[in-house]
Amino acid sequence: MAQQSLTFQGVKSVEQVNKITTALMMLDGVDSAEVGRHGADVDGRAKRETLINAIEKLKLGVKVS
Repeated sequence: MAQQSLTFQGVKSVEQVNKITTALMMLDGVDSAEVGRHGADVDGRAKRETLINAIEKLKLGVKVS
């Protein structure tokens, strides 16, 4: 199992964190996701690009790197 770290800019609320967590956990290949206001640590086999795309599709105004 691989772990990937993502960094966020622009997450301002618990609601945004919850939406990001849900979006990541629903992806094929994600076993777990620890999400906070400043980033996420994701375990599983999902590709980094897939993780970033899932967050961007939420249109929360969050910058992901």
